[in-house]
Amino acid sequence: MSLQSLGFWLFLPITALIDLHLPVKWQNPFLAAASLLFYFYNLPSDPARAAVTLAALAGVCVFVYAMALAIGRAEKASARQKRLVRTGVICLLCFLAVFKYWNLSPLPALLSGTVLQKLPFPLGISFFTFAAIGYLVDVGRGDVPAENSFVRVFLFLFFFGTITSGPICRAGSLMPQLAAPRRFERERTVNALRLFALGLWKKMAISDVLALCCNQVFADISGHGGPMLLFAVFGYTLILYFDFSGYSDMARATGLALGLELPENFKTPFFATNFSGFWSRWHISLSSWLQDYLFTPLVWADTSRLPFAGSHLSPLFCVFCVFFFSGFWHGSTLPFVVWGFLQAAYRVGEELMHQHLGRPQKKAPARVQWAKRAAVFVLWSFSMVFFRVGSGPDTKGLGDAFAIIRGWGCGWGLHRFASELIRAVSAGFYADPRMIAAYMLFVIFGIALAFRLDWLRFKKFKSKPSEQVLAAQKPAVRWVLYYILVVSILVGLIIQNGGFGGGVSFSYANF
Repeated sequence: MSLQSLGFWLFLPITALIDLHLPVKWQNPFLAAASLLFYFYNLPSDPARAAVTLAALAGVCVFVYAMALAIGRAEKASARQKRLVRTGVICLLCFLAVFKYWNLSPLPALLSGTVLQKLPFPLGISFFTFAAIGYLVDVGRGDVPAENSFVRVFLFLFFFGTITSGPICRAGSLMPQLAAPRRFERERTVNALRLFALGLWKKMAISDVLALCCNQVFADISGHGGPMLLFAVFGYTLILYFDFSGYSDMARATGLALGLELPENFKTPFFATNFSGFWSRWHISLSSWLQDYLFTPLVWADTSRLPFAGSHLSPLFCVFCVFFFSGFWHGSTLPFVVWGFLQAAYRVGEELMHQHLGRPQKKAPARVQWAKRAAVFVLWSFSMVFFRVGSGPDTKGLGDAFAIIRGWGCGWGLHRFASELIRAVSAGFYADPRMIAAYMLFVIFGIALAFRLDWLRFKKFKSKPSEQVLAAQKPAVRWVLYYILVVSILVGLIIQNGGFGGGVSFSYANF
C-alpha cells in the first residue's frame, strides 16, 4: 500500500473518521494499530524476511524507548548521560549501517542459503533512524523530556504518514501533538484535501508521466545523442522534484487529516539563487537535521587531541563533511559518493567565492538572479546524473554516469533530437502521432502550471504552505484549479496504464 494507491484512499478517511471520534485515551493506540496495518501491507512477501524486518523494527522501538528514559533519568550534562547518548547514537547508526551496507560485506557469502544472505530493507529505515537519533540527542540536551508512553514513541517513529519517505520529524514538535486530543476541524480537513490533491497531481500527472519518456533514454544511453541525454537529465531533475515534493505534500495532508502538523520538506527550491538557499528549500527535514545533529557538533567539537586538527575543525571542512556524508546516507555505491562530493564541492566553493569576492547583493537585477537560478539548476542537474545512476533500476554503475556525460558532446542535430524524442515517447507511452503530441502537450502544461504555482508561492506568498496558496485564490480560479488537478490525475493514471510504467512507487521509499 502506498500513498497514491486506491487502498490508501480508502484507508486514510476510514482511519481519520474513527480516530477523530474515539475517546482520547484510545486515539494513539488506534493510530498505532493503523500504522502497524499499513506497515504490514508493505512487508516482504517471504514470511522469513518479513519476520526479520518486524523483529528489527520492534527491537529499535524498544531500544529507543528505554534509552531515552535512561538518558532522561541521568543527571543533566553528566558523564553518564553523555555516555548514554553516544551509546544510543552509535547503536542506531550501526543498525542503519547493517541494513544499508550488508551486501558490501563478506557476510552474505558466508550465510548463503539462509534468510540472512540478503537482508530485507525495512521501509523508511533511514528516516525513522534519523528521527530516533534526533530524539535521543534532544533528550540529552534537555530540549525535550523523555516520553513515558511507549505507544507515543512508536507513533513518533512509525506513523504511517511519514514512514515511507519522511519527512524526518522532531520529537519536540510531534510528541506534544500526540499527547493532545485530536478532533475534526472543517478548515483543517479542507486544507488536507487540497494538499493531498496537489501532491497526488505532482506525482501521478507530472513525475510518473515524464518518467515514461526519460526512462527509455536511461535504458539505452549509447543509442541517444547529446540533446536527448541532456533532456533526460533535466527531465530526471524534475521527475525527482515532483515525485518527492508530491509525496511530502501527501504526507503532510495525511497528518492534517488526523490533526497532526508535520514539517514542510520543500519550499520552491528552484527559485534559489545559490546552493545555500537551495538546500534550505530542498528536503528541508534532512538538511536541517544535518545542520543540528552533524554540522553543529562538528563545529563545536574539541579536536585538540587529534593530529593536525587544531582546537576546532574549520567550518568549511565541516560543511564538506556534512554534504559528503549525505552521499553515503543516500546509498553505498560509488555514484552516491560522487554525488555527495559534488554537493560538498558546490557548497564549499560557494563559501570560498563569498570570502574572496564578497557576499552577493540582496537586491540584484532580475537578469542576474535568473542567471544564478539557471546556474544552480544546471549544476544540480549535473549531480543528478550520478544520483540517477545510483538509484535507477536499469543502470550499472559509475561508468554509466560518465557515458551520459560523454554522450552530451555527440549526435547534435534538431532532426535527430526530434526523432529520438518521438521514439522514446512511443516506446514509453503509445506509438500514435496524435497520442504522442497529446502526451507532450500534457507534460508541458503540467510543468508550466506547477512552476506557476511555485512562483506565486515564492514571490507573492513568501513561501507560505502550498495549501494556503490554493486557499487564497479567488473562488472561480480556485475551483478551476481543483478541476484541473482532478482531471490531470485521471489522465496521468490513464497514460501510465497505457504505457508500461503504471504503479510507480515513490523514489525516496528506497532510502
